[in-house]
Amino acid sequence: MSDEQRKVGVAVVGLGGAVATTAVAGVELLKVGASGVEGLPLAEVTDLVPYTSLVFGGWDVDGDDLAKAAHVHRVLDARQIEAAGAALASITPWPAVADPEYCRNAAGANVVPVGSVRGRVDRVREDIERFRSENGLDRVVVVNLASTERWPDLTLPALQDPEAFEAALDDDDPVVSPSMVYAYAAIASDCPYVNFTPSASADIPALRELAARRGVPVAGKDGKTGQTMMKTVLAPAFRSRALQVDGWYSTNILGNRDGEILDDADSLASKVNTKGTVLDSMLGYPVDDHVVRIDYYRPRGDEKEAWDNIDLVGFLGQRMQVKVDFLCRDSVLAAPLVLELVRLVDEAARRGEGGAQEQLGFFFKAPITRDGSQPEHALYRQEQVLHEWLAR
Repeated sequence: MSDEQRKVGVAVVGLGGAVATTAVAGVELLKVGASGVEGLPLAEVTDLVPYTSLVFGGWDVDGDDLAKAAHVHRVLDARQIEAAGAALASITPWPAVADPEYCRNAAGANVVPVGSVRGRVDRVREDIERFRSENGLDRVVVVNLASTERWPDLTLPALQDPEAFEAALDDDDPVVSPSMVYAYAAIASDCPYVNFTPSASADIPALRELAARRGVPVAGKDGKTGQTMMKTVLAPAFRSRALQVDGWYSTNILGNRDGEILDDADSLASKVNTKGTVLDSMLGYPVDDHVVRIDYYRPRGDEKEAWDNIDLVGFLGQRMQVKVDFLCRDSVLAAPLVLELVRLVDEAARRGEGGAQEQLGFFFKAPITRDGSQPEHALYRQEQVLHEWLAR
């Protein structure tokens, strides 16, 4: 079967969010010729499944259809909503697995009754199989775009190997977060899994090993879109010129739902952890004065501002500064990367390459690795690795 004939389902956790609605609308606009391929870094790679062959469904705590969600998020303009509106209105999220203990600020009535943890897994797997069957899909890819969870204690025995994790499911162990439920359900259903969030999700030893055993591709975590993308470009350049980074102050303001979720201290800690661990590994030394702030500022909506002040020391001890002010659209940067990741993990599955997909680190702030080792962060090196893999 040719790539043009294949249909790949995209089951999104957080389907009603700004990133997901933007991604779905983008595909619909491509179908009717109302949009170009700007922002899609792999648009010229024709060996991957076409964007227009993607079929969308998924879960969200908000049950509104995607047309209503698009009006709320205010990422799309009126012309775009009009062109894609009928398709968006036809997609309504399925009831989601949620737990306020892991994400306090994500509230909604469209949720699966609590039940047992194993019961939640079974419900998600049933949703995936129904989606596959009803749409005649050749493959389903599960993508986590849900709100950021607090991190669990990753040293707990239940998270160390697949057998212990299975026991945790049966024992209703509270260490199993909603994102882990989705990740496990995807892997157990032989569906490639992408975690675009900072949540632990599939990046625990138990699920990394399960994915490797079953030959299921998994990729993540935390999409590298704006400020961190710039950091992974600039830091290697400073290192190559032997410019010592004395301090790096990064602050973000945003007013979308992601920002509201991060207004909770535990969810914020997960996000800052993935943003803050990048710099030292690229420079090769610790930056004592590396500050990362994220502030919820409602009037901005999805129009995020990321501001950096970088203090450098050069030849003869002379001090310099670099300042970057990135006025960006959070979901407009993220949505095309999600579409590319769906195409890439589908390709990995087609090649029979399971487990952690290290070549996809290009897209993430904290790329998962097969053995949990330190990943590469420099964007130019990550891009080389990705294109070498594509060329094979």
